[in-house]
Amino acid sequence: MKLTKTFKAFFENEKSGGLLLLFVTIISLYAANSSYATEYISFWEKDLGGHSITHWINDGLMTIFFLLIGLELEREIYHGELSNIKNASLPIMAAFGGMLVPAAIFLALNFKTATQNGAGIPMATDIAFAIGILSLLGNKVPASLKVFLTALAVIDDLGAIIVIAIFYTKSIAFLNLGIALGIWVLLFVLNRMKVYNLIPYLIGGVIMWYFMLNSGVHATITGVILAFVIPFGDGSEKSSSHKLQHFLHKPAAFFILPLFAIANTCIAINSDWHAGLNHPNTFGIILGLVIGKPLGIALFSSIGVSAGLCALPKNLKWAHILGAGMLGGIGFTMSIFITLLAFKDPETILYSKISIIIASVLSGVLGFAYLKFVLSKDKSV
Repeated sequence: MKLTKTFKAFFENEKSGGLLLLFVTIISLYAANSSYATEYISFWEKDLGGHSITHWINDGLMTIFFLLIGLELEREIYHGELSNIKNASLPIMAAFGGMLVPAAIFLALNFKTATQNGAGIPMATDIAFAIGILSLLGNKVPASLKVFLTALAVIDDLGAIIVIAIFYTKSIAFLNLGIALGIWVLLFVLNRMKVYNLIPYLIGGVIMWYFMLNSGVHATITGVILAFVIPFGDGSEKSSSHKLQHFLHKPAAFFILPLFAIANTCIAINSDWHAGLNHPNTFGIILGLVIGKPLGIALFSSIGVSAGLCALPKNLKWAHILGAGMLGGIGFTMSIFITLLAFKDPETILYSKISIIIASVLSGVLGFAYLKFVLSKDKSV
């Protein structure tokens, strides 16, 4: 399988960004449990214009990350793996399984409890971390596996966005929502009028974000819907969409996501931290990510192929699918993001974050070890 120049650039950026995420997370956890932990944690809670620094990162900067996700999804739909239904059907089926089975496991443990709202937490996959771990296996990784995992993670992100929009929306202020959507319609009209200058879209996007922030619908949704009115044209390097996507890749991978990780993993871990893990919520998160993800991805992929809805690409084996499913259990960024929307209780958020980190580490280690064994066996055959 020949990889496109755009895909290679995307994969390289996500690979490096994933390794950076790992580094800053370790640094943040260390700082939050050092002698200057109080000052470090309080810094992220400082008030800035009526909101904490962490809040501005989560609701502001992460909107830019979601804009990038939207642009990547748009490109995949028009020119990438999702443009051909035959190619797209396998990762689509896998992504459905990777979302539904973890959510089902979580709900089986938390249904009709105070924590049932966390069902979306184990549904997520951190694309940067997953690709970062896969890249550590070097050139032994088949191109078809890289494409499968990337497409799976992009579809998974779309699923997470839909879950956020539907299930984690507060009471709606319809006037503000109407103004935000009205601005989107205006930008759509500019798109149809073939206005290719990015400035009106970016200005409109900022205004739309403000009204969406005050509508009750999570502000980061602005980034996704804005992406689909940015002129795509022929998708070439000269197109507005490609220029913006190319411009945002490095800031998102090397600034926004690491900053999000630092701000949201400054977790003070007490000596009895493990006692808080003895709860259906934390069990649901860990089992959902570590067991539910690979089970759902492999099971739904198998059902899709058996039913004739999709086919296994050349050089891609069922063992590879299972390994990709294990890496899909690295929830991290998106799982933490959904945790902050699902819960208000600080203690529940704390132990949810700890369980996400535990599950993500387990999934990463298991996925890496398993794929290393499988790929080395492939090479020796």
